[in-house]
Amino acid sequence: MSSSDREPDGRVFPTTRDPRLRLVIPGIVAIAFLMEQLDATIIVTAVPEIARSLDTNPLRMNLAVTAYVLTLAMFIPVSGWFADRFGARRIFVLSLLLFTLGSVLCGAATSFPMLIATRALQGFGGAMMTPVGRLILIRSFPRRELVTAMTYMTLPAILGPLIGPVLGGFITTYVSWRWIFYVNVPFGIAGMIAAHRFFEDTEGDRAATFDFPGFLMVGLGCTLLEFGIENIGRPALPAFGIAGVLAAAGLLLAGFWVYARRVAAPAVDLTLFRQRSFRVGTLAGGICRVGLNGVPFLLPLMLQVGFGFSPLVSGSLTFASAVGSLVVRPVLSYFLRRLGFGRVLQWSAVAGAAAIAGFCLLEPDTPAWFVILYVVVFGLARAAQFMTSNTLSYADVPTAQLSRATSLGGVLQQLSVSFGVSIGAMLLGLVARDGGPLTPEHFHQAFLLMALLPLLGLPAFLKLRPEDGAHVSGYARGDGRPDPARSDRDRR
Repeated sequence: MSSSDREPDGRVFPTTRDPRLRLVIPGIVAIAFLMEQLDATIIVTAVPEIARSLDTNPLRMNLAVTAYVLTLAMFIPVSGWFADRFGARRIFVLSLLLFTLGSVLCGAATSFPMLIATRALQGFGGAMMTPVGRLILIRSFPRRELVTAMTYMTLPAILGPLIGPVLGGFITTYVSWRWIFYVNVPFGIAGMIAAHRFFEDTEGDRAATFDFPGFLMVGLGCTLLEFGIENIGRPALPAFGIAGVLAAAGLLLAGFWVYARRVAAPAVDLTLFRQRSFRVGTLAGGICRVGLNGVPFLLPLMLQVGFGFSPLVSGSLTFASAVGSLVVRPVLSYFLRRLGFGRVLQWSAVAGAAAIAGFCLLEPDTPAWFVILYVVVFGLARAAQFMTSNTLSYADVPTAQLSRATSLGGVLQQLSVSFGVSIGAMLLGLVARDGGPLTPEHFHQAFLLMALLPLLGLPAFLKLRPEDGAHVSGYARGDGRPDPARSDRDRR
């Protein structure tokens, strides 16, 4: 048994001891990822029906999406501390229980405020479920198998937002919108049983204290930032009030940046950004994801509200992007070996931006085959960017920092979903200021503006070096030899 099959403390990786776990562990984590990602978007095609049922404006229903995702982002920093303190398996099972309970209550909601509150409960469960599951996965595999493990795990995470609209449209049309939440129950129960059976209850530094003041600054800062963005497109506050909210968010987040340098164990470990691969994968990759994550929200709305399609037809067309995700998964490792992380990220960002802009070509009379083909192309670019940036983020993180890295990476990943939905809704509100019905032209303008976001990550992608993540991607230099691992200082 080679040294790469052991962790630094000498412990043999679970997947080395029992090869069956190479599929079982990613499969269990994938269930949690699928539930968490599915619920971020399954509600989109049901928006008009839920609004009628709960007597609210359909345009307010994006709050049901952002309340869920923002709660995820707020409480993810707690997950790493809880996993280290009480055991990863125990916290994973508890988070599945909370998520499943929240799903039942969402389906039973009798008012819009109740739906928002129960979506937040779902988000709290998902906030621990997702990063703790990722942490368990990373601790179970040798680094050389990390790309394969991430592929198994993130495929459901990619498919969730894609099959969400079609599943939501089918359930809403033929059953009831309440069942889009009830379908989580059997998966949640199965996940809890399997996790208890196959996961190891690993712990980290149990003596570490939780940074409650830092958690409040980050959580409140992100909440105010989200609230401010929401109000730019559909203001519920006067202009000076929106400016005040955004200024307060900026002050809180800047204050935490200063505060985190003075405490031993801040709620969010900002020192991780000193590692170039983590910094580029999470920050620059996150900016790309914001633009790409706006599409699963805007596209079903354009097809239903702008084009007049039914929820089922809309969901069926947007489902086609899942085909793109399935195609890119098996070949991504090959391209990473041949091109390295930098070039794959650069090309996928450009392709993603072009694909988002191209949605302005769609019209109500566009042939269905063309819509399907185009959505497949978008799915290819989206999956390539997501998988590559997510793998790069953890490729060079030392084992001792994995718990904190998964927490911080999870925060930024969920914020990219939340901000993608919010910015998409904000842009749509800005281009439709006349207050009339939303038209295809309004959506076209929003897509063109959204397409600028993935390009903002290019400067950071261009600064990546060949050795960044090379021991994970297998990327070789011109002489055919893999680049040696560099010290953390060399990778900064």
